[in-house]
Amino acid sequence: MSERTPEPATVLLRRGEVHSPADPFATAMVVERGQVAWVGSEGAADAFADGVDEVVDLDGALVTPAFTDAHVHTTATGLALTGLDLSDAPSLETALSLVRDFAAARPADRVLLGHGWDAARWPGGRPPTRAELDTATGGRPLYLSRIDVHSAVVTTALLDLVPGFEAPDGPLTADAHHAVRATALAAITPEQRVEAQRTALAHAASLGVGSVHECAGPDISSEDDFTGLLRLAAEEPGPRVVGYWAEQDVAKARELGAVGAAGDLFVDGSIGSHTACLHQPYADAGHTGIAYLDADAVAAHVVACTEAGLQAGFHAIGDAAVTAVVEGVRAAAEKAGLARVRAARHRVEHAELLTPETIAAFAELGLTASVQPAFDALWGGQEGMYAQRLGTERARALNPFAALLRAGVPLAFGSDSPVTPIDPWGTVRAAAFHRTAEHRVSARAAFTAHTRGGWRAVGRDDAGVLVPGAPADYAVWRTDALVVQAPDDRVARWSTDPRSGTPGLPDLTPGGELPVCLRTVVGGRTVFVRPGE
Repeated sequence: MSERTPEPATVLLRRGEVHSPADPFATAMVVERGQVAWVGSEGAADAFADGVDEVVDLDGALVTPAFTDAHVHTTATGLALTGLDLSDAPSLETALSLVRDFAAARPADRVLLGHGWDAARWPGGRPPTRAELDTATGGRPLYLSRIDVHSAVVTTALLDLVPGFEAPDGPLTADAHHAVRATALAAITPEQRVEAQRTALAHAASLGVGSVHECAGPDISSEDDFTGLLRLAAEEPGPRVVGYWAEQDVAKARELGAVGAAGDLFVDGSIGSHTACLHQPYADAGHTGIAYLDADAVAAHVVACTEAGLQAGFHAIGDAAVTAVVEGVRAAAEKAGLARVRAARHRVEHAELLTPETIAAFAELGLTASVQPAFDALWGGQEGMYAQRLGTERARALNPFAALLRAGVPLAFGSDSPVTPIDPWGTVRAAAFHRTAEHRVSARAAFTAHTRGGWRAVGRDDAGVLVPGAPADYAVWRTDALVVQAPDDRVARWSTDPRSGTPGLPDLTPGGELPVCLRTVVGGRTVFVRPGE
């Protein structure tokens, strides 16, 4: 990443394609004091040329609002980028080999940290045993989280660091997982943590991401990690960081600087780890998962947050967990008033297994669905992990983005990084080409959910779009000709009829090249420039 310097007071960008609802044919934009001041045509741009501090020749590049990733774990993302990442390991044998190499390369680490294994995609379908990991690490402490971060495998040496703790062999879930994770993360030095955070934010900026919603909490990271990240983002140029703290202590969330006692406040776990809470048992396990919070606890938390003027929010994936959230929020609305609950814009993270009734309840209660389309791209389809866990028919109901939009439920797209990588255009593509056809949304709707949707999720309706007065958070892209998506899901060439009033987007057909970020600007300040540009 290049050195980041303040943007000149006034900048004219011209000879490009500016994605703006104010002018679907805009080729130029003026930025002044951190805000969009004007968008329009090339001819009209001449009037500004002499009154600006800098003119940027876009040379045909596309300018869009910067993306907002509405669900990120920043430090964990940085550690995955700089450490042991098993997300591409095709087999157990490869994973163990990578563990051996990593242990040999990091002799000074007090605890070895790794992430990303997914036994569901490996031949044989089993995770590493504790004995195999003990051998691969030479008997050193190792914490190795599954790709969904809801279970982990560890070595004997790490268990020995948790006083009075015993655990059976195999992946650890629920309280056992939280205990070993806390011990592992406590071994990270402050210097390692800051470097991981800088790495993650720089990586996000290089992908055109101008804002991230950090989903932290006592079972996920630490108070020092959370406050340190907020301080780093305030002091150094880079993506904006909006912080959520997942604890039922509303006063604590406010004290730490969070905008909500929300994010990964767990109502259940994940489908991959068999811990998402279901109404009916898993197809490949004789149980219905784990419930951490019931409807009464949800109701109490929503009332407390509403009264305090903070957002509430919950991690809910399985249909039983989503039902608990809906019932709890409805009970809160009866006590605090529906209008106040709706105005608070409480949110639900993931919200994967829904029914027509719970979708309607989201709309009624004003809940934002903070969702991750890459989950479907990675685990959906008739042969995917979802089908293995739930059976083909139940798996088809997952991630119903089109039904949510039809009901009027606000969507905010994110990655849940490091669960899936920060990849905004890939996320838009995944939603537009959902593996279940009836859940697909237009590329335009998906793009809006990943830009303006993230701002709306934090109560800002004036941002995430390039119109005069909006924050100058934008990205410049090298891409092919722009297209619009037709109602029948075919991709057609961009219309030259001004009555269409629809800005074009890159062609996101699977298999094609995605846009390349050339520059990212946040609040008028350049935070990323691709080398050579």
